[in-house]
Amino acid sequence: MLWAFKTHSHRDNTMKVAVLLIICSALISGSLGKPLFPEREKDPKFWNTWAQKTLKNALTLQDLNKKQAKNLILFLGDGMGIPTVTAARILKGQLSGQSGEETVLEMDKFPFLSLAKTYNTNAQVPDSAGTATAYLCGVKANEGTVGVSAAAVRSQCNTTEGNEVTSILKWAKDAGKSVGIVTTTRVNHATPSASYAHSVDRDWYSDNEMPSEALQAGCKDIARQLFENIPNIDVIMGGGRKYMFPKNQSDIEYPNVAKHSGTRKDSRNLVQQWIDQTQNKKGHYVWNKNQLLSLNPTNVEYLLGLFEPGDLMYDLERNTETDPSLTEMVDVAIKILRKNPNGFYLLVEGGRIDHGHHEGKAKQALHEAVEMDRAIGRADLLTSVHDTMTVVTADHSHVFNFGGYTTRGNTIFGLAPMVSDIDQKPFTAILYGNGPGFKIVNGARENVSTIDYQDNNYQAQSAVPLNMETHGGEDVAVFAKGPLAHLLHGVNEQNYIPHVMAYAACIGQNRDHCSGKNKAGHLHSTFASVVSLLTIGRLIC
Repeated sequence: MLWAFKTHSHRDNTMKVAVLLIICSALISGSLGKPLFPEREKDPKFWNTWAQKTLKNALTLQDLNKKQAKNLILFLGDGMGIPTVTAARILKGQLSGQSGEETVLEMDKFPFLSLAKTYNTNAQVPDSAGTATAYLCGVKANEGTVGVSAAAVRSQCNTTEGNEVTSILKWAKDAGKSVGIVTTTRVNHATPSASYAHSVDRDWYSDNEMPSEALQAGCKDIARQLFENIPNIDVIMGGGRKYMFPKNQSDIEYPNVAKHSGTRKDSRNLVQQWIDQTQNKKGHYVWNKNQLLSLNPTNVEYLLGLFEPGDLMYDLERNTETDPSLTEMVDVAIKILRKNPNGFYLLVEGGRIDHGHHEGKAKQALHEAVEMDRAIGRADLLTSVHDTMTVVTADHSHVFNFGGYTTRGNTIFGLAPMVSDIDQKPFTAILYGNGPGFKIVNGARENVSTIDYQDNNYQAQSAVPLNMETHGGEDVAVFAKGPLAHLLHGVNEQNYIPHVMAYAACIGQNRDHCSGKNKAGHLHSTFASVVSLLTIGRLIC
């Protein structure tokens, strides 16, 4: 009994020492290190000047861009809720040596901002399939389904026919524009698949994942639909290579890894079929970074890039010698697509933000978000705000957040400057509502000061234990710039997004206003020309 008391007392003393060290460390770093904030911020003039500059910029937005959009770009951060945007902003600044809070993301520069309600027709907290159908096809749908209306029932093949809905990618292709898909996930994953497929189950990646009854009833797997539903998608880049090849065919990059081998039971080689169909049309298939960056976009009309058997690697784990970044893929995609005089539509997905959060790995998720922001910046350099409408949004959020009264400049992956007043243990600023980070050690919450909480794959603590963290149900931000971007304002249903983009580009069902506008523009131009001629004539005479 005495031994137990002494052991318990020793443990308490050890805990107190650890707590004191953490507190002292925070105090020392605050008093001896760099100031908690820049000296200039003490002066009210700094804040007033900044606010006045922002006001002047806002006043210029009264001259709305009402031109027709030649090009459309949608950047979709999968799982990029507002807390993720804020944390990514801080991380981006800290990666460049700043405190981070005052950093401006590329998406932050967009002049118009709104909120989108993300619920699925049958789910308060949505999944990525039903939401993709909303922001790509313009109609809300059931969770787990892509490219079909809410009349379709998940996994029931016989509810597919007659309930198909088309996407803005197809509307753009039908209007003569070039179209592209770039993702860090599989190209037949939920987000990209809603742009071309009609499937009552998002998990039907190839025929290998489909029940025999569905195949017998005539339903097609998503990989096959990628090449058959909308012929000649100009650019396709991402992962998912194994779903395109016959079952057990070795992967070109991982020939000795069985899980990366082909999955198709129908023995189709979809990649070879694509090569055969495009080889006389300047089509190129690539599977690594060197092949991609060796291409001359001016000599490429069609591009298929499949860089992994499954999803692409997290950006923190990516082999920079062999695997392209999202920014590099976007760069090549735009250079190919923009050659079309009719313009283009491009869907870009930062898809692994979502995966990082599901795994409770906030560091992976936030670095994915920062990389997507870099890709947004690259797209800005390659296009013009005068004729290109760009939208940045998310399909849903996650139960991710950060808090704990952290001081200015505190590393986003660091500890809060206090300990719990319940268990007297430190905690990280980043926490999850649920997920795999829930850990009990010796009957109590794990002491994070005893582990490397800054590791790339550290799983942040969560309140509820789950193997996979869940989505969040709150509204997501919609950033917009370019022609008619001001139409994305206020709080809207998520399915409103493609209707605005189509209206701006005069595609899909939104064309009547364009003929009138073009006619009016032509009359205005003609009138201006007549006035100029009369003026010149008067001067000559």
